[in-house]
Amino acid sequence: MLKRLLFIVAIVASAASASAQSQAAIAPYKFDFGVNIGMSGYIGETNGSNPFKHPGFSGDIAARYIIDTRWALRGSLGMATLSGNTADMANVLPDGAKFDFSSTIYDLAVRGEANFLPYGIGETYKRLRRWTPYLAVGIGLNIASCDGSTSAAFTVPMAFGFKYKPKERINLFAEFSMTKVFGDRVDGLADLSLIKTDFYKSTDWVARLTVGISYEFGKRCEACHYVD
Repeated sequence: MLKRLLFIVAIVASAASASAQSQAAIAPYKFDFGVNIGMSGYIGETNGSNPFKHPGFSGDIAARYIIDTRWALRGSLGMATLSGNTADMANVLPDGAKFDFSSTIYDLAVRGEANFLPYGIGETYKRLRRWTPYLAVGIGLNIASCDGSTSAAFTVPMAFGFKYKPKERINLFAEFSMTKVFGDRVDGLADLSLIKTDFYKSTDWVARLTVGISYEFGKRCEACHYVD
């Protein structure tokens, strides 16, 4: 699953990059700051299919460095609540055992974002669009607290979203993301079936479906003139 997702992200990102090289333009502001809230879920030992079978809460604060109208670099600090129950599974665990969990995760992540279209308002000669789909991929660190135990693991967040600019400095977002956690303790559980599997198959994924808003600042000086 990880290899397929990474392959799809790489193909689409390559296409976006090739298009961006010919269409990117200077953005009027350097930075933005915003918040995102929504629903969280996971895939792991107690859930192998629908990540939002037991939805939780997700929220984060984020800052972007806006490279141009096609590219941005985003840093975020977020949290999410997760829960699950093996009673929902079709698989039968050894000795008919049942497990459930409730956890809170905190994550710090940095990712690159690629807009499908040159994004912005005004300056029609730049062919800017008020809206655009976008892709994102990055790296991060996840800390999970579950039933009195704490664990940490590296992550790879991947996202697909849609952004809209109602005013020059305001951005609205809707996003679906899946974060690969390179550890197996988000849910406090590991190897419930007692069957050893490949590393990438036995680790956890965190899903998020969120909406957000951000405000841009740090105006660029596109044409500075020296006056004696």
